Amino acid sequence: MINKIYKSIHNKYSSLFKFIFFLRYVFGIFILSVALFLSIPHFLDYKKKDEIIKKLLFQNYGLQLINYDRIKYNSLPKPRLEILNATSFLNKDLAKLTTKKLVIYLELKNIYNFQNLKAKKIVLNENITSLKTNELQILKKYFDLIKHKIKFKNLELKILREDKSLINLRRINFSNYGHSKNLINGEVFDRKFKVKLDNNFNKINFKLLNTGIIIDLNLDEINEKALARGTLKAKILNSNLKFNFEYNDETFKIYDSYFRSKVLSFYNKSVITLQPFLSIGSNYNIEDIDLELFQNLDFNKVLNSKVLIKKFNSENFIQYKSKIFDKTIIDNLDLKINFAYGRLFYSTIIFSSDNSINCKGNSNLLEEYPILNFDCSINLKDKKNFLNKFSINYKKKNELLNLDVEGYLNFLKNNINFTSIQINKNYKASKEDLSYFKDVFKIIFLNKNLFGIFNKNNIREFILEVY
Repeated sequence: MINKIYKSIHNKYSSLFKFIFFLRYVFGIFILSVALFLSIPHFLDYKKKDEIIKKLLFQNYGLQLINYDRIKYNSLPKPRLEILNATSFLNKDLAKLTTKKLVIYLELKNIYNFQNLKAKKIVLNENITSLKTNELQILKKYFDLIKHKIKFKNLELKILREDKSLINLRRINFSNYGHSKNLINGEVFDRKFKVKLDNNFNKINFKLLNTGIIIDLNLDEINEKALARGTLKAKILNSNLKFNFEYNDETFKIYDSYFRSKVLSFYNKSVITLQPFLSIGSNYNIEDIDLELFQNLDFNKVLNSKVLIKKFNSENFIQYKSKIFDKTIIDNLDLKINFAYGRLFYSTIIFSSDNSINCKGNSNLLEEYPILNFDCSINLKDKKNFLNKFSINYKKKNELLNLDVEGYLNFLKNNINFTSIQINKNYKASKEDLSYFKDVFKIIFLNKNLFGIFNKNNIREFILEVY
């Protein structure tokens, strides 16, 4: 019975079976042909074709290939040329780029047609390059002009200023196509970051991962005088910062700047001069401040940065005006702080009602134990009004008080010495009095840190003690 069924099927479908068995030879021939088509290029000498490859890289990707160790062909998983240990220039002489492996993915129809060589995309693996600050805008223009697919994997980018390293970006990955188009990720300061760009590279979103730092950068059209200009918005932990800027090779200008946090808010404009040497000029208008902000300031760490302090030159003008309903001992403050080659100079005027405090002094921050010299004059037109601010009763009205104090303060040891104290020019403190004022001041104001001198309760306690 089974034999009859088999013969019936065989007689009926013999032509179909013969066709199927024939196809296996066709498939075999096809697979062998494809294998030979993809494999034969392995035996070609691509060094003889390197001028064509260089032309392709330069015309389509702005890469000027200078030298390399070897060019080899791989067929799987996709046909490609691999250039090992390549050295090239971005956009002719913009920046020297060393690449461990430069991969050119070929179009299948061009494997043998080198006169019309085309690439689907190129991938550059393990790259090192460096750029000067004034070349960053040129780099942006370079990527604007690249219309073909290009990807950088594991790029190390060093930003230089006057041949000195300014910042080092590591393990950068970037692609101008696919699902990761215009996304950059890498590391800076041993922290991972992620950057998202728009198609014109004018809007930049930067995130320093796991730090709470987010920066949005909007670049304007560039004029001849500026390398970069735009607006920056930043969120740093629970703080917000926004400013407009203009940058060229000589200056970095910040204006319409506003910073806000729970403990500090201010307006600011600054001009940072980069050439011929670094200097900063800033104006700060403080809107609100909590002096406890300075409680955790570590002077040891600041003053140990001698190299940075020596290079830091700046002129700063700080203004503060209390709000109408604020219960503060200071109505207005004008403060000038200048740094020059490690030396600090300051002068300040503090107003409270009709009373004023004028202080000036200096310090050499490069010394092993820096001290702050001060020369202060306190002028009270109404002593009663001043004492009332500290809930201290005083009967006489409109009594004048002029107090002149000189001395010096040790930053690191939280120590103070008074060299002269005069009141209304009819009292001059003796050595014993100066020593007494010093001891009381240390106990009340400098018990925890230097900024205890701004504590209202401390001031009241000190007045009652010496009054």
